[in-house]
Amino acid sequence: MTGPGQIRSWSCGTLHDVISTSARLLRLVSLLSARPSWTCGELADHMAVTERTVRRDIARLRELGYGVESDPGPWGGYRLRAGSRVPPLILDDEEALAVAVGLREAALSGVLGGDQAALSALLKLRQVLPSRIADRLGEMDAAFVHTTRPDAPQIAPGMLLELAGACRRAERCRLSYRDRVGKATVRDVDPYRLVHTGRRWYFVARDVTRDEWRTFRADRVGQIQPTGRPVELVDPPDPALLVSRSIATGAYPLYVTIRLPLPMDQALRLIPQTVGTHRPESPDATIVDIGGPDADGLARYLLSLATPLRVLSPDDVRQALLHRTRELFEDNVNGQPR
Repeated sequence: MTGPGQIRSWSCGTLHDVISTSARLLRLVSLLSARPSWTCGELADHMAVTERTVRRDIARLRELGYGVESDPGPWGGYRLRAGSRVPPLILDDEEALAVAVGLREAALSGVLGGDQAALSALLKLRQVLPSRIADRLGEMDAAFVHTTRPDAPQIAPGMLLELAGACRRAERCRLSYRDRVGKATVRDVDPYRLVHTGRRWYFVARDVTRDEWRTFRADRVGQIQPTGRPVELVDPPDPALLVSRSIATGAYPLYVTIRLPLPMDQALRLIPQTVGTHRPESPDATIVDIGGPDADGLARYLLSLATPLRVLSPDDVRQALLHRTRELFEDNVNGQPR
């Protein structure tokens, strides 16, 4: 005869097993949604279980109605069929469409701050949307017009998703791109990340021909086509830092080099990485290179820092800064603040 203590112990153990299995199944669905295909061994490694457990969990997902397809053989893999119901929520057509539109707008506007998270969620959702909903979303993409600031670039939501998908697939792509002077090029790239600076989206990838990491303005990408060749990125850079340095060292007609009597961390807080490139001269001094339109514009910016500094080069910026300083001094003496 089983006592109350034994019944309670058996029930708690069973409940724990059910919760553990459910959590594992949700984890498996999330992995299947993250990229086009997984081998059984890859899934087992990511979930820290045996391949037998993976196969058993795949069978459970199929019983629950998830469209998990598989390819036979040792190199075969599992994938989540397009048109499967949205995991792990059960949404009707209107709800799924509303969520997709909301995620797209969040990614474009940056209202949530985490643009990458919104894009990632949207990619997963679109992968499993039934065709009738995906078609409606495509029609809305074609019809919507986004009003931006005059200086903000335009980028199609569909292109943003294509670039994000290329980063997620880890697959070499052929990129059609035009540079700042309008010159069109086609190059093979290994996608890595999308970076949003608050004004623009940048696509970070390795240029295969040049064998170097590059940043591409997303609004200048004309087309991106997967080649079917998987790539494994070795020692990728910090994408945000790479974009910051690329912006700071952009094609300006004039550059000024200054010395700040500040340690590196304080200099970075005063002048962002998107404005200048920094290098420590000593523990208490930092050299910064800053680009600008002309000597007077750079002098105005340096004055706006309101901190002691020394202009190392060029001389025309040094003279412009002295001229602006004299003007401010004379205006203050005469009681006419500028």
